[in-house]
Amino acid sequence: MRFKIRKIQIACDGGGATGKSTGAKIISKKYNLKFLSSGLLYRYASYLILKYNPKNKINFLRKKFKNLNLNKLDKMNLQTQQISEHSALIAKIYKIRAILKTFQTSFAKKNKNCCIEGRDISTKILPNSDIKFYFKCNLNIAAKRRYKELKKRNKKIKLAEVKKALRIRNNHDMKRKNSPLLKHRDAIEIDTGKLNKQAMLKKMSKFVEMKLKRKYGN
Repeated sequence: MRFKIRKIQIACDGGGATGKSTGAKIISKKYNLKFLSSGLLYRYASYLILKYNPKNKINFLRKKFKNLNLNKLDKMNLQTQQISEHSALIAKIYKIRAILKTFQTSFAKKNKNCCIEGRDISTKILPNSDIKFYFKCNLNIAAKRRYKELKKRNKKIKLAEVKKALRIRNNHDMKRKNSPLLKHRDAIEIDTGKLNKQAMLKKMSKFVEMKLKRKYGN
């Protein structure tokens, strides 16, 4: 790469199974950016609540997220249907969102070169990010992707169940009062239903290179 990156922050938003996690990971790897999945944070919060059933969920989560080691989350199975449904519910709660927002903004301050993916990154977490991507995908394609992932852990799961859960989750996210899923006016749309991983990286890289050239020159 021709550019010496001093600071670049990328926000990736989109609904469930639209490919935003994959896109964020591969662009992070290419440009050596610190990667953070906000969805994984919400899943972890759900996992903790479901497991421990604390009396005061807010204080409990505040303590748990104060010194959270992100490497720990990668080794956990947080992709269950129960956690997916529960995380959609807690995502509506303002005080829980505030705890996770604090964690994410702190992450961005510590890591000048980073990429964060989620549902409100462009609008709430990194509104001043250098590049904003918005991922979209046909529901049928998204459901098949998620089904393929979940099938590895649960052989009995049905495609129709996964599709219904995705539709409900996306609907909740777009209509919730606190930090709904929105396409930022400056966001670059990535339709992953028409792209494989290599094509996705190529398209995203084109915009990153343009931004870097404007920011740092040749």
